[in-house]
Amino acid sequence: MLPLFGGAVILGLVIIFGISAATSLLIERQRLFALADSAALAGAESFDPAKLSLTPSGIQAALESPRVASAAESFLSRADSAGLESLVLEAAHTPDGRHAEVRLSSMWAPPVVSDFFPASLRISATARSQVFIH
Repeated sequence: MLPLFGGAVILGLVIIFGISAATSLLIERQRLFALADSAALAGAESFDPAKLSLTPSGIQAALESPRVASAAESFLSRADSAGLESLVLEAAHTPDGRHAEVRLSSMWAPPVVSDFFPASLRISATARSQVFIH
């Protein structure tokens, strides 16, 4: 009976560690996505006002990749990224001149390290934001 009880305790601990690791990973991913989303918004607002154009569908603002990257880097230098380990701006550009796309990555470590889960994992998040002129 004692081996069965010991096995059940070990299985229970593995499940508890797994749930805490999965929850921690989800929270870290959401924080990284929120930061990427904010950086993409800063990139979408980086258009040059001198290059606005009037089209039949309204005013158009053209984004430029260097300006998007600069705005994202500037935002990230001021943003609170405490808790995000080894934060890296992997990409910040405009794929079509109307959207800003930002990809961030960071290292995640589970709250309790065990043989069943990785000691660390690089996670990434990509966000897009569109230019809107009123």
